[in-house]
Amino acid sequence: MGVARQDIDRGIEALVAIDPRLKRIVDIAGEVPTRDSTPGLPGLVATVIGQQVSTASARAILGRFAARVDLSDARAILAAPPEIFRQAGLSRGKERTVLAMAEAVVEGRLHLDRIDAMPATEAVAELKSLYGIGVWTAECYLLFAAGHPDIFPAGDLALQVAVAHALNEPERLKEKPLADMALRWSPHRSVAARLFWSYYHAVTQRDGAPTERESQAITQAATAICVEKPGHISRSAPGFTKAT
Repeated sequence: MGVARQDIDRGIEALVAIDPRLKRIVDIAGEVPTRDSTPGLPGLVATVIGQQVSTASARAILGRFAARVDLSDARAILAAPPEIFRQAGLSRGKERTVLAMAEAVVEGRLHLDRIDAMPATEAVAELKSLYGIGVWTAECYLLFAAGHPDIFPAGDLALQVAVAHALNEPERLKEKPLADMALRWSPHRSVAARLFWSYYHAVTQRDGAPTERESQAITQAATAICVEKPGHISRSAPGFTKAT
């Protein structure tokens, strides 16, 4: 279920009313893209592929995989030989996760239509019962594919870096403190997450999460960034690199 442009715009307005500090973040981030995934099994496969890789890499891998296998057909996924996964670029761990998901669908243990309609906490718990699915994967699936309005993946490294930088925290926020902070933005936490991802991209010119070393460099360089006027950031400080 996609999120409409007007829903994001209304969410942004509501967030600024809840937390006026976010007005500056909105000015820097620019228009927040929808960037939705297909609901159901294709969306969950896409989310798994996106684990710990850049957005560009994830899109390339997903495109190659989808060109070879019908991702909406669990039986077709199960029938795919190992070389199909290798040719697409999936690791063996992700192959095992995707096969486990498809098997759960075929066996009737996984009903994504039902999960998509569940409250977030229950949906995350059920998705986590699958092999290879953690909190981040479950939350990102619910946010981008199921269109859940109140999810904030606090374990996402890019969000940890972006929120810390944007709100002048002395260091990158860990998952629990960030999750606690995000409670203030409920019931619009999904839009808040999209906003901070856009802010992260605007500041770093990256789409995906940084590595641990890169996040340290970004946090250090952030202190040298000067916001000269809304929508313009000086990037003369070292440490900011364009995503490949």
